[in-house]
Amino acid sequence: MPSLDTAYWYAHPAARTWQTAAPDSAASFHRTLTGYAPTPLTELPSLAAELGVGRVFLKDESNRLGLPAFKILGASWAVCRALSARYGLDAETMSVPALRDYLRAGTTPHERPVLVTATDGNHGRAVSRMAALLGLEARIYVPNGLSPAAVDAIRGEGAELHHVDAIYDDVVAVAAASTEGSSCDLLIQDTSWAGYTDVPRWIVDGYATLFDEIDEALTQSGYAGADLVACPVGVGSLAHALVDHYRTPGNAAPSLLSVEPETAACVAQSLLAGRPVVVDTSYPSIMSGLNCGTPSEMGWPALLAGMDAAVSVTEENCRQAVMDLTDLGQDVGPCGAASLAGVRAALSRPERRQQMGLDETSVIVLVSTEGLAANPLR
Repeated sequence: MPSLDTAYWYAHPAARTWQTAAPDSAASFHRTLTGYAPTPLTELPSLAAELGVGRVFLKDESNRLGLPAFKILGASWAVCRALSARYGLDAETMSVPALRDYLRAGTTPHERPVLVTATDGNHGRAVSRMAALLGLEARIYVPNGLSPAAVDAIRGEGAELHHVDAIYDDVVAVAAASTEGSSCDLLIQDTSWAGYTDVPRWIVDGYATLFDEIDEALTQSGYAGADLVACPVGVGSLAHALVDHYRTPGNAAPSLLSVEPETAACVAQSLLAGRPVVVDTSYPSIMSGLNCGTPSEMGWPALLAGMDAAVSVTEENCRQAVMDLTDLGQDVGPCGAASLAGVRAALSRPERRQQMGLDETSVIVLVSTEGLAANPLR
């Protein structure tokens, strides 16, 4: 196995005592979506033996509502909320078919919204899928380094694709600027900045369904909850949902571990610095969906207060994790496999185990955010 030495390690065990208000739930809305079902939580005993813990489970997001990644949870809820807000509709009772019928009856083709976003892959495809379901157009901006398979998948949803010769953070700015002055364009971006917080908040709320499903599956298997939940991190929106869910009063308080590429560890470096840090992401990564250089402004306070561990992983260790999970029959792409690579690095030293409160009886959940089809190894 490759060396598990890591460039960035952060630990703040007191974060387990911090609490925040419960997020708004999108679970009822998700249950109205055609094809909705909780994704599997699969036990992997061989990994538990390797890591020296009681149980290891993998949250498998290789097929979420027909897409090979979890992003549709946030995109669907945010699109529904944003369109309902634009037209004065009740988002709490809105469904995709009802919203589509409203748009067809109440707007002409030239008046209908165009969904716009920047993406490093899966978010853009999810927004494009929502546009197709609603009979709308989508305009998607992508950065350098996105795999041909990811580009083709977005185009396959019927979206208008724009390549921008820049890193992801700069492409976000291009996409946002493209909507200025347009009465039709509707920006559905999964990161926040000053003056742009509603849509990112709805995306975070949508992601929380994933963690509700984990808790329900563990309960059904006879476990009180996880002792560690490991989560891949890009700008930090999924990690924000993780913190909001597990730091709610009355909920379990497991250790929470964020995992990033060493070349794009903006959250780990920010946590170590105690302030948001922007990192250079011009070096490509097989974890393309995590190749983000700026933490979400809205999510940063929750990450600082409630995330008690963060680690970065190498390309080699992530690639090994993909292959090892494949050998175990799990369909996991590089971003999803980062969780395993991160837990291996985090548990490689006794002091880190102690900081996270783990022992030989601990229950670990690896959040796998995508299947291999979403981001093939290159």
